[in-house]
Amino acid sequence: MMRTSSIRSQEDPLSLAIRPPPEESDSDRQLRLQHEAEARRISERIDEELRFEREKLKKAKSDVKLLLLGQAESGKSTLQKQFQLMYSPASLESERMSWRTVVYFNVVRSIKKILTTLEAFDDMDDGTDSQSTLERQELGDILPPRGSTSATPSIHSSQIGVALSPPSPSSPTSPSSPSRGSTAISDLRRRLLPLTNTEPQLADRLSGGVSVSGSGKGEVYVRSGWQARTIQKGQKLLGRHSKRSAPEDELTIERPGTALSVIDADPLVDDVARMLEQSREDIRTLWDHPVVRSLVTSRKLKLDEWSEFFLNDVARISARNYVPSTDDILHARIQTMGVAEHIFDVDIHGKTVTWHLFDVGGARGQRHTWVPYFDDANAIIFVSPISAFDQYLEEDPRTNRIDDSLQLFTQICSNQLLKKVHLVLFLNKTDILRKKLERGLSVSKYILSYGDRPNEYESVVQYFRAHFLQVHRRNNENRRVLYTHLTNVVDTKATQSIIGNVRDSIFRGYLQSAALV
Repeated sequence: MMRTSSIRSQEDPLSLAIRPPPEESDSDRQLRLQHEAEARRISERIDEELRFEREKLKKAKSDVKLLLLGQAESGKSTLQKQFQLMYSPASLESERMSWRTVVYFNVVRSIKKILTTLEAFDDMDDGTDSQSTLERQELGDILPPRGSTSATPSIHSSQIGVALSPPSPSSPTSPSSPSRGSTAISDLRRRLLPLTNTEPQLADRLSGGVSVSGSGKGEVYVRSGWQARTIQKGQKLLGRHSKRSAPEDELTIERPGTALSVIDADPLVDDVARMLEQSREDIRTLWDHPVVRSLVTSRKLKLDEWSEFFLNDVARISARNYVPSTDDILHARIQTMGVAEHIFDVDIHGKTVTWHLFDVGGARGQRHTWVPYFDDANAIIFVSPISAFDQYLEEDPRTNRIDDSLQLFTQICSNQLLKKVHLVLFLNKTDILRKKLERGLSVSKYILSYGDRPNEYESVVQYFRAHFLQVHRRNNENRRVLYTHLTNVVDTKATQSIIGNVRDSIFRGYLQSAALV
């Protein structure tokens, strides 16, 4: 009868398999021991990696994953900057100088848009009868009919291409600076041409030459980490310009409360900075020009929301030692492409929790990139710009931006993957909404369902809020609470107070989902 081998038996199959051959030489033995040591090292490394992954997975389960969702230009990236300013100010400080390129790009693009619009009006009023009835109607608020002898002061588009006659000192419509009022826009266009010609180069520096299909015309998009790449590319190009003198290759910056620091200059950005400094008075003259002011007032010239902020402060921005302020960074506009992850350690009632904030591109062509992040999301802040009632999508000029925002919010509320996710709604850009209503812009002209309700801030806000709440109620089988905030995310003090409230509400929901309370 065969005896069963015990674990102590020398005839154990494993022992037999690993037993060295009896005729093993010293060299073979040394080689075998080396192979065994290498195999043991690899095994221990694999065990360590598995242990690290288990700890990482355990920690990840305790992290908070927050998605910022909403259409393009809703204010998501500005809100992300506020989180960064609140929980990781050092990281914002480290990338401060990279925002100089964005600010310059915003200023140059604004100037170019003003001059392009003026040129279009100049072409329309060509002194012939070829102008269409529609064109005459479009110009009606600014230009008097041809042959009109009305004594009412008005600005005719013929003034765009030729010098305006200097107004008399007694004239009630005299501008504060006669020299500016008498400057021909054609002369300004000629002198500002070198500056406006830098727009494509600045755009390429920021985007790396990448464009996004189906996301509107002429927009510039950046990937995550563009700040470091912008500086690195500038430094590489700086090496090719080593023949420049030292003062031009280095820019000395003095920040309040700090010693002077020397920053390597990007040749392109440095050239733009010099042109801005040299063109400062021309830019101010253009921005204060009666024709431009009239076009802006009548909304025939529709500038981006940040244009006025930068053009009003062009004297400071065009200074050679310019460093972007925090307000400049919050107002600077650059569109996000794809998904950018930002990690913050947030202290909540004595407990430090790692937050992963995902800022996603909101253009229609990029919304498909959101879905992979729905699986393990803890919370969503949906940002909707309620000031956009008079605007339409760049990608689809037939779709009102409020309608698109409501449709997008409906998709988020009805998505089965997100039924248990903590949901926060930011009705954003309330400051711009107030300004539009104060200027007399009628909501009912663009939102027909608004009807004859009062064209006042409180009434308009309640109307839009009611529509978003209705969408939530219709898609709320789990009786989830919707936290709603009226926001102006460029206002740091107010926004950080709201972020604190949102943080606490998200953390309470997070604890409840973890069955800790």
